[in-house]
Amino acid sequence: MIRVLKKINQYVPTAAMVFALLALVGAMLHIGFIISPRFADIFNFSVSHVLRRGLALLTGWFHFSLAETIVLSAPVILVTVYVICVKKSMRGKRYFIRCIAGILSVLLLVYAGFVFVFAPGYRGGTLDGKLGLEIAVGDDAKSNLFTAMFAVRDRLNALADEVLYDKDGASVRPYSHEEAVQLCVDAYGKVEKEYGFFRNFDSSVKRLVTSDIMTYTHISGMYTFFTGEANLNTNYPYFVNVYTTAHEMAHQRGIARENEANFMAYLACISSDDPYLQYSGYLSMYQYLAPHVSSASKTLYNEAVKGLDERVKGDLAAYSEFFDKYRDSTAAEVSDAVNNTYLVLQGTEGTESYGLVVDLAGAYHAKKK
Repeated sequence: MIRVLKKINQYVPTAAMVFALLALVGAMLHIGFIISPRFADIFNFSVSHVLRRGLALLTGWFHFSLAETIVLSAPVILVTVYVICVKKSMRGKRYFIRCIAGILSVLLLVYAGFVFVFAPGYRGGTLDGKLGLEIAVGDDAKSNLFTAMFAVRDRLNALADEVLYDKDGASVRPYSHEEAVQLCVDAYGKVEKEYGFFRNFDSSVKRLVTSDIMTYTHISGMYTFFTGEANLNTNYPYFVNVYTTAHEMAHQRGIARENEANFMAYLACISSDDPYLQYSGYLSMYQYLAPHVSSASKTLYNEAVKGLDERVKGDLAAYSEFFDKYRDSTAAEVSDAVNNTYLVLQGTEGTESYGLVVDLAGAYHAKKK
């Protein structure tokens, strides 16, 4: 056996063999997650939690996004790797094979990292079960949808007096990004106390240098499992920034499915003592609910909109005006297609899963009524 390993080692670096072994273990775990949601949940909130928290702590020392830096450095990295491989190949076939094996092993390591850090979140039990919510169907689902819409509208109206708006009608975050992050951490602390399955921890949210360019992809934030970082596109309006901060932090804490991360962000925001955090959560949920309510009943939709505070309407109008520049974008179509493929491969409904948060919101507000 040792002789065989030594023979393989002539063509495959030791590190590559280790990475391949980790990927093999990861593949077996991945199958286990798919077969057993309970196993996926146990792993997600134990082993994966420790890894996510550890990565967030390590990369938290950097004030910039390490993931963004890696992506921006990719051309230089790829050229460097290519040059090294060419030089290696000149020394003989064995060195060229070792170089290729090394490259492939890095891909295997990324896969292993995904499985250990983030994959179980996609395969565990659904969030409605963990929160004790009952997702309705048919007419009951519509009724819950209307209940949520009017509850959210009423809370927005109540909060409007406590929110600052600029001359263009856009709401203003009354504190720094760092303070917003800490408020989200505190809010998730409340969520953790109420729901036993959830595990909170202190972490940062990195502001992206390429935010303006990134807006053309319609991506307001991103969690990168390989660095443990929650990343924020700061180009969006303040209420979107705050809600996205909570959304990416939900991913960072093991809530992988997009509709569930959306709802956890909503739950965190409205659980906060801070008026603007609450406002951001309610306004973001209003945006998700509105098209669904409009499709279900134009009459009730018009009634909800008619009763919405003019300042909140102004905030939505300011957002629409901001987004006009980025609305029709080829980059957005490409990123949506890639994201949809990724989400489907994880066993979800693809990018449509973002909007499924309305089912959770309907069940939540119906229960609270």
